[in-house]
Amino acid sequence: MEEQQKRIKITIGGVAVEVELKSTRTAQDIYDALPVEARVNQWGEEFYCQLPGVKDYRETATTNVKVGDVAFWGLGGMLAVFFGRTPMSIGEDPVPADRVNVVGRLIGDPTVLHGAVGATMMKVEKVTS
Repeated sequence: MEEQQKRIKITIGGVAVEVELKSTRTAQDIYDALPVEARVNQWGEEFYCQLPGVKDYRETATTNVKVGDVAFWGLGGMLAVFFGRTPMSIGEDPVPADRVNVVGRLIGDPTVLHGAVGATMMKVEKVTS
């Protein structure tokens, strides 16, 4: 039997999105650390929040991310959700401020997160079906 991809739900303001996690140790650590509710920060079209207790194994440390990617920034202990351009973007793709470990991908349309701009809290929880 094939193992089901783990999913998490991220709620920012009144907007909720689901994320399919990759099969990496960092993604597993994130899953194990949930649920978390923390103050949300915004940098361009990127939301991020503190996610304590997660080890960044840096399996995919990169600055190449796409709209809809969910990544973990180990140095800051932050979970980031990219839904558009960031202040460092040159083209359409977001550019993180530092190398991040891409841990998952939003299911559906990431631009729905524009509706969460101005929110103060970000809730991350496991999806169990």
